[in-house]
Amino acid sequence: MGLKFSTLTRTNVRKLTSGQKLHEHGITFERLANGDGRYTVNVMVDGQRIHRVIGKESEGVTREQAENFIEQARTDARQQRLSLPKGRKLALGFREAADNYLEKLEHEGGKDIPSKRQRLSQHLIPFFGSMPLEKITSSEIERYKKKRLQDTSLHGGDKIGKNGQAGARVTPVTPGTVNRELAVLSHLLNKAVEWKWLDLKSAQVKRLKVENSRITYLTTEQISRLIDSAKDDQNRDIYPFIVIGLETSMRKMEILSIRLENIDINRQVIFIPKAKAGAREQPITKHLADFLKAYLDAAEPEQVWLFPSPSSKTGHTISIEKPFRRVVAEAGLDVKQVLRHTLRHTAITHLVQAGVDLPTVQRISGHKTLQMVVRYSHQNGEHIRDAMEKLEQRYRTTENS
Repeated sequence: MGLKFSTLTRTNVRKLTSGQKLHEHGITFERLANGDGRYTVNVMVDGQRIHRVIGKESEGVTREQAENFIEQARTDARQQRLSLPKGRKLALGFREAADNYLEKLEHEGGKDIPSKRQRLSQHLIPFFGSMPLEKITSSEIERYKKKRLQDTSLHGGDKIGKNGQAGARVTPVTPGTVNRELAVLSHLLNKAVEWKWLDLKSAQVKRLKVENSRITYLTTEQISRLIDSAKDDQNRDIYPFIVIGLETSMRKMEILSIRLENIDINRQVIFIPKAKAGAREQPITKHLADFLKAYLDAAEPEQVWLFPSPSSKTGHTISIEKPFRRVVAEAGLDVKQVLRHTLRHTAITHLVQAGVDLPTVQRISGHKTLQMVVRYSHQNGEHIRDAMEKLEQRYRTTENS
């Protein structure tokens, strides 16, 4: 099957005590009271839930046999589909399709799976339920948009009491938030066609219009305060995270998932195998190259990640929110305005204001299109005024000669 296991490994299985379980890729191992171990599987195959007891360790059953069972079930399902009369397919409800979608993405090494899972489980699945994929029409999607825009988000507390005084802040769901959910829905429907769950995509998913809001970025003085604050923070990751973000415009997970082997000090690039717009090489400054060299020199012999985290399933840090907010507050900045993505906005905005041409900025930032970079050219008109002054000087010089 080619599945990679990081939790359900032989070493972890040996450590289990009575009553403890391990679960990964639809396979569960449980340590029984008598010390024996039992393998079971619980997976979705073509919209059908398959739950089977594979057997016990004492019977010679292994994880590989559980993997083989799942693969055989999928093979049998494919053969069953092929034997159907032309034009007929098994009806697949949205809930089941979402489970299969996430499982197949994990198998294929898909991107942003945690965020996709969250948007599906919290919003898309509760709305569409078991509705057949082919019944998800444009009108159903419009109903979803309308419903979501009427929802509210809760911030700053666990819940709101009857008197509304629980210290939480309620805000309307923004079009940008809904668009990110619609992107997951669209991707699922596209994959449903690719995987032969549908003959044709049932509907075109149209995004909501989002007003161009002013991009928040930091001034050089604010940058200095933020870096000083990060240096003094107790979290060892936040300082290099902020430095890299400000000097490259890299996204959060692009930074946190940097492998040491992908840092090329001599060429001054970081290879990003799973960037949002595809694999790319990220140019870095000489200052950052020297900065990273110190980390490479101090790395442990077996260290893989720049931001290692033994407790994480990925092996590297995946969350930096709490220390980031703490550092922002310590620097005297607004934690509501200065977010992780502000580092990216800051780097791109300063490149534009320094007079770097937009295609080059696009190459550095990794944006898919030039149009996505153009909006940064409207931040702070000083560089535009400088450009017009240069034009005027050329004309006046010509007239006076």
